[in-house]
Amino acid sequence: MEIYKNKTTWKWLLTIVGLVIVLLSMVYSQYLAKNLAAKELSLISLYNQAQKTLIIENEDEKDCDIELELAILRSVKDIPIITESEKGYLEGYNYDENDEDAINTDQEFLTKKKEAILRSGYDPLDGIGYASKIYYENSKLYRRISIFPLVQILFLSTFLLFGYYLFSTSRKAEQNRVWAGMAKETAHQLGTPISAILGWIEYLKTEKLSESEHSEVVTELRKDVTRLELVADRFSKIGSKPELEKINLIEEIHKCKIYMQRRAPRKVIFDFPDINQTPIYANINSHLFDWVIENLLRNALDAMSGQGRISAQLTTSDNKVHIEISDTGKGIESNKFKAVFNPGYTTKKRGWGLGLSLAKRIIENYHSGKIVVKNSIPNEKTTFSIQLPLA
Repeated sequence: MEIYKNKTTWKWLLTIVGLVIVLLSMVYSQYLAKNLAAKELSLISLYNQAQKTLIIENEDEKDCDIELELAILRSVKDIPIITESEKGYLEGYNYDENDEDAINTDQEFLTKKKEAILRSGYDPLDGIGYASKIYYENSKLYRRISIFPLVQILFLSTFLLFGYYLFSTSRKAEQNRVWAGMAKETAHQLGTPISAILGWIEYLKTEKLSESEHSEVVTELRKDVTRLELVADRFSKIGSKPELEKINLIEEIHKCKIYMQRRAPRKVIFDFPDINQTPIYANINSHLFDWVIENLLRNALDAMSGQGRISAQLTTSDNKVHIEISDTGKGIESNKFKAVFNPGYTTKKRGWGLGLSLAKRIIENYHSGKIVVKNSIPNEKTTFSIQLPLA
């Protein structure tokens, strides 16, 4: 239940963060729009003052420099303006995008624009002479800034919905691969000891055994039952925090080597550290750690087609132990070094791609370590590296 609770919490948290971002964007956009509106009002006031100055200069018929006034008149080309004479005749400026100097005299059009301006709360400025009143609309830039938050919400919502759909689809597909892989991995892990037990039972049915032979069969049956218990214990620890113990990694890897060597072709050579060399200790869960090593060795055997060399090397540095397991198989492409750990990834015709994914989870989540493909040369050598803290 905890995982669903956390999932719901994260959803609400992300929703709140998204709303805060949109709200801040809206507030800032309105702040910019308000400042732009104030600047446009100041510009229209300058425009009106420049008009008054030009009219006065024309009435005085003096030879004055009016370049500044003309520059001010040209600077308002982005702001639609309507002038109204004392008799109510309207003229519109900056309404024709194709011709900035064109004057709009369509009285019906300008009357509607004027009424819209008054309804929006803008009071006309008092002019002089022919233009007794001046009406203006805010520029297109102002309108774009004003509606920008709405556009942003639209695009953000579309992006989030599309992203959620892709993420949800991908997650469901991955979950399906994990469940299918886990089921097959379980069957695979249980298959070997169960087959052995069934074989021993049939042997007991058909043969008359001496006491020593009977004792040997019982011993082998006990080994297979122990293996079943081990498999059950491994799967029970996935998803829960396992107990770690201080264990000699040299001995632990040697055990894995012995187990896999019995099941490997005779032409495969195992080159592992001497069990009597100086111990290297780490805090591990032996059942899960052995599962990782067995998976790596099983993959190595599959990659070598019945012959080759599997080697292991353990070194220590910076309070960490480095375990390198190499094989002389077909290799891994460099662009697949990370992909091989994804659930469902496999190059085997009958594989299900869960072994390395589980190995990564066991090493990194449960043992605070790291597992990577260190290097790979096709048909020569592939090395997996495991890094664990020293005990």
